[in-house]
Amino acid sequence: MNGWWYGLAAGVCLLAVGRSAASQRHPVRTLLAGAICGVGALALLALTEPLTGISLPLNRFTGFVAVVLGVPGVTALLLLQLLL
Repeated sequence: MNGWWYGLAAGVCLLAVGRSAASQRHPVRTLLAGAICGVGALALLALTEPLTGISLPLNRFTGFVAVVLGVPGVTALLLLQLLL
């Protein structure tokens, strides 16, 4: 029943990021750079977990946020984890 909300939110995020990237000179490079930086930030966070104690589990949601929203998405996930 509630599954369609997740699909709708994911579609809105994809649409917003796609429209933003389309306004750039090199849209594919922009999308790939954001995705690589987001996955890199998530990987760096996982590698430094024993030292810092800060962790984000790797699942569909965190992977989607890291790939689509990039580093600001990973930062938002960390802030949400802190607040909740």
